[in-house]
Amino acid sequence: MSDVAVQQRPGAGTRPERFQSSRFEEPAAGSKPNLSGALLFFLLLVGGLGYAIYGLVTDMSASHAPALAIGTLVLLGLALLVALGFEFVNGFHDTANAVATVIYTNSLSPAVAVVWSGTFNFLGVLTSTGAVAYSIITMLPIDLILNAGSTGGYPMIFALLIAAILWNLATWAFGIPNSSSHALIGSIIGVGLANQMLAPASEASAGLQWSPVISVLKSLLFSPIIGFIAAGGLLLLLKLMVHRKDLYQAPQGKKPPPLWIRGLLILTCTGVSFSHGGNDGQKGMGLIMLILIGAAPTAFALNRAMPDSAMPAFIQTTHQAEAILHSHAGSVASPDAAQARSVVDHALKTRALNEPTVYAALAALSGDIASQIQKNGTIRHVPAEAVPNIRNDMYLASAAVGSLIKTPGAFSGADAGTMKAYTGHLNQGTRYIPIWVKVSVAIALGLGTMVGWKRIVITVGEKIGKDHLTYAQGASAELVAAATIGAAEAYGLPVSTTHILSSGVAGTMAANGSGLQWSTLRNMAMAWILTLPVAALLAGVLYTVLHSVF
Repeated sequence: MSDVAVQQRPGAGTRPERFQSSRFEEPAAGSKPNLSGALLFFLLLVGGLGYAIYGLVTDMSASHAPALAIGTLVLLGLALLVALGFEFVNGFHDTANAVATVIYTNSLSPAVAVVWSGTFNFLGVLTSTGAVAYSIITMLPIDLILNAGSTGGYPMIFALLIAAILWNLATWAFGIPNSSSHALIGSIIGVGLANQMLAPASEASAGLQWSPVISVLKSLLFSPIIGFIAAGGLLLLLKLMVHRKDLYQAPQGKKPPPLWIRGLLILTCTGVSFSHGGNDGQKGMGLIMLILIGAAPTAFALNRAMPDSAMPAFIQTTHQAEAILHSHAGSVASPDAAQARSVVDHALKTRALNEPTVYAALAALSGDIASQIQKNGTIRHVPAEAVPNIRNDMYLASAAVGSLIKTPGAFSGADAGTMKAYTGHLNQGTRYIPIWVKVSVAIALGLGTMVGWKRIVITVGEKIGKDHLTYAQGASAELVAAATIGAAEAYGLPVSTTHILSSGVAGTMAANGSGLQWSTLRNMAMAWILTLPVAALLAGVLYTVLHSVF
């Protein structure tokens, strides 16, 4: 990095010395590789893959699912590897941001920081609700969700994940903090548009579900703005309330900061890591569940871990919802189950839900769901041949009723409460994530961090502002990032750790009067702007090619 002259401002005194070169120099020629790190990486890789295989086999055996054909097994294995590969690349960008400040400020050594961050990423993934995972899924075309194991399902999975991986690798190679979330959303948009163009004229509406897409795009747009303003404001508040000179200094060589500052930075790193695991870790999990449902619906389409004690309330609420739907249908007769599926599917695609015929179809679906569960006593005992239909019926009913709840005048008072409870039961029966999936994703994120942290750490520490990142700036940016990401996870919204933290660092630089490196910000802005169209184009082309192959 070229030298930057030190400037003086009247009355300001000498500003902190601007950096002359990167604090992270390349290793000397002939230096030995870190064998312990390589061994840990290998052990985690083997352990993660082994545990994933064990979990898959155990769940298949417990559900008495039929043995998979060789072709299906190969496709399943390949799809799972690609999905975990996406989370691995995600670690280059997003998890690296979580450790950037503690590594850059010498609060923790890189090896310790990676393990520490990985541990709390792991805990964040394990305690996640799954809401973000299924927010991602709800953006996809309905026919691809309902037929995840069809000729359209596998091309969808491969296209959107490979496109996101390629764009993430390209931006990582230039050290640009790019959003894995952004890339994945762009890929989903590309697949949805391509699927709509490839669909016959009668299914021209079989594209994206735009309502959840717009909600996600809003969260991706506003969260960096929140990060910039809130982090800058927090830094100013710290300066007003905490008068400790050492807090506002930049790191000196390899010397660690005072113990209390070190503890503060480790705490904020822990918060970002935990919230990152709870949000970003879910993005691949939802797609992994789609893969599993498509390949082995008997084992994964329904939540067989749902307790038997929950079944009476499930059945009772379903019957109550059926009665409410019948009352809204008026004199329209209820169709049979097959016709009801077709009516609700078409209504979801055309967004024309608030119609008597749709209410009648939903009542028929709800009655059939209650009858099937009641007949078998519990979700666990639903026979293999009935699982795909029940799962699809529950998904259609949940999506349709969820949309109607948001429609003004559709339901009111006690009816609205009953219908919300009904969607909750339906989601509990279909939206779940096995522990082994969470563990595998957490390991993939951690391994990505071990490989790719350095480029992103340099960018965050040295290339956003014109001065070195100070302890207070790092703590402010990370505290805001942790809070913002955690709040988004609570609302089921995917956000970008990269964009929030990077914009937070920029906000602290602006608030501190340190100045900004506009070349870096321009690169980040261009990556932000280009990610959606480039990922969408890549995914659309890949989906079109793979669709013809499959």
